[in-house]
Amino acid sequence: MKTKRVSYFEASARTRVAALVDEGSFTEFCPPELRMTSPHLARLDAPVGFDDGVVVGRASVGGRPVLLAAQEGKFNGGAVGEVHGAKIRGLLERALRDRPAAVLLLVDSGGVRLHEANAGLIAISEIMRAVLAVQAAGIPVIALVGGSCGAFGGMGIVTRLCDEVIMSEEGRLGLSGPEVIETVKGVGEFDSRDRSLVWRVTGGKLRRALGEATALVDDDASSFREAVVGCLDRSSAGRDALDELELLQAAQQRLQQRRERFADTRDGLEVWRSTGFPDPQAVPMLTADAFNAQLAALHAEVQS
Repeated sequence: MKTKRVSYFEASARTRVAALVDEGSFTEFCPPELRMTSPHLARLDAPVGFDDGVVVGRASVGGRPVLLAAQEGKFNGGAVGEVHGAKIRGLLERALRDRPAAVLLLVDSGGVRLHEANAGLIAISEIMRAVLAVQAAGIPVIALVGGSCGAFGGMGIVTRLCDEVIMSEEGRLGLSGPEVIETVKGVGEFDSRDRSLVWRVTGGKLRRALGEATALVDDDASSFREAVVGCLDRSSAGRDALDELELLQAAQQRLQQRRERFADTRDGLEVWRSTGFPDPQAVPMLTADAFNAQLAALHAEVQS
C-alpha cells in the first residue's frame, strides 16, 4: 500500500513528528494538558498556547532512540519565549543523561519572541550553550528546516551550530528574515514580497550549494525521515578521526574560500552561474535528486 505524501512545509509540528518517527514510539514531555503557558503573553492579554508553540519528547527513528523538539510555526511564528526556550534547553540537557542516538531539532521559527525580548534572548543563548554541551558529549544534533517560518534570528544561529542541517527547497535559513531586511534597508534593497528572490537568497538549494545545509530533500516528511536515518547511520559509524581543532580549522578555511569565490554574487542565480550549473535559470525547477546529482558532479569535477 502506497504511503500518503505529507508536505513538510504545510504540516503542523505534531504532524511532522508523527510522520518522522517510528509509529507509536513518541512520548511527549510537558504535554498541552499541563498548560505550561507563557506568563509574558498572559500579562499582555495575548493568546497563549498550552504547549507554548513547541513539542518536545522522545521517540525512535529507524529503531534508534532520539530526543526531539518541533517548533510550531503557526503559533507566533515559532518564536522563542521563556517557556518555549526552556522546553528545548531542558530537552538538550536531558540528552546528557539519556544519551540518545541524536537530538533532532525541527526548526520553524523567526527567532526571538518580541513580546518576551530579554527572556527570549536569554533562552536562545541557553539553547546554544546546551547544543554545544550535547555535541561535546558526543551526541549529534540534527536540524530539520522545511517549514513556513524557516530558521531565522537566534534559531538560524542554533541551526548552523548543529552537526547536520537537512533542508528542503521550501526551507529558508538566515540571520535576518526578509521582512527585517526590507524594514532596515528598504524595499529597493530587498523586496520581501518577491518570493522568488526570497528563496534565491535564503532557500534550501542555495544553502546546500554553499555547504550550510548538509542535505537537500524534497518537501515530503518521508524524505526528511530518510535523511535522518542516513545521518544516524553515519553517526553510528563514528565521527571524523580528525580532532575538533582540525575540524574547526578546516571549516574556517572553507568559509574563507567561499567568501572569496562568491564575493560579487548577490543571490542564488549568480551563485548557480558561478558554481558552474549547466543551466542556472532552470535550477529552481530541479527536483532535489536532480539538484543533488548536478551538485555532486560539479564537486567531483573540482576535485579531479
